[in-house]
Amino acid sequence: MTTLRTVVTGAASGIGHAIAAHLTARGDHVLGIDRAAADGIVAADLADPAARSAAIAEARERLGGIDVLVNVAGVWRAGSVLDSGLDDWRALWAIDLEAPIELTALVAPGMVEQGFGRIVNITSVHARFAQPSALAYAVAKAGLEAATRSAAFDLAPHGVLVNAVAPGFVRTPMSLLPDGVDETDTDEFRAQYLDSGRLPLRRGSLPEEIAPAVAFLASRENSYTTGQVVTVDGGLTTTF
Repeated sequence: MTTLRTVVTGAASGIGHAIAAHLTARGDHVLGIDRAAADGIVAADLADPAARSAAIAEARERLGGIDVLVNVAGVWRAGSVLDSGLDDWRALWAIDLEAPIELTALVAPGMVEQGFGRIVNITSVHARFAQPSALAYAVAKAGLEAATRSAAFDLAPHGVLVNAVAPGFVRTPMSLLPDGVDETDTDEFRAQYLDSGRLPLRRGSLPEEIAPAVAFLASRENSYTTGQVVTVDGGLTTTF
């Protein structure tokens, strides 16, 4: 079976790193895109449209084509409708919403031409439930889920399947508070989600626990699932 040529954004750390490692272990030829160049990683500021285009062009050249795109790269900036504004929102949306949509548009023609492609977007349960000071982030993730469904509809006749994975609380560098403590280790989190039973598995997940769901959606074994959001959240959304 031909090795899948796979691009993973945000591959230097957190969920992206775990996904890249998982797909490499199964035999994919994986190339990451992140802010700083490293072994197996193309450097690109995904807030910059020109950098997005250049990164995909380099990835296509280095891999000889692209079969799989996994959009993981994202940022978090706290802010509510009362204490943030358009400049704040646009800075987040450029990376969390615009970049994955444009990257999808950049890889789609090649996938259509070869009659095969798999695209997986990492969204969040915050697309569907409110959390304090998460306005721009929630909008970005909800928008990305809508874009996932739309792209899936448009690309399905061409053999290109597009899905999303929505994690819950994951222990990554993005979940660290200013004092270096992970948000899932705080007394507030324990009271709100663990002791209350709102998070049935009673813990935040590890990045490695998100990767298997992505791996299936980004595989040849997935031949009939498209336009879906697979939630991997330890049961959190069962309590809504």
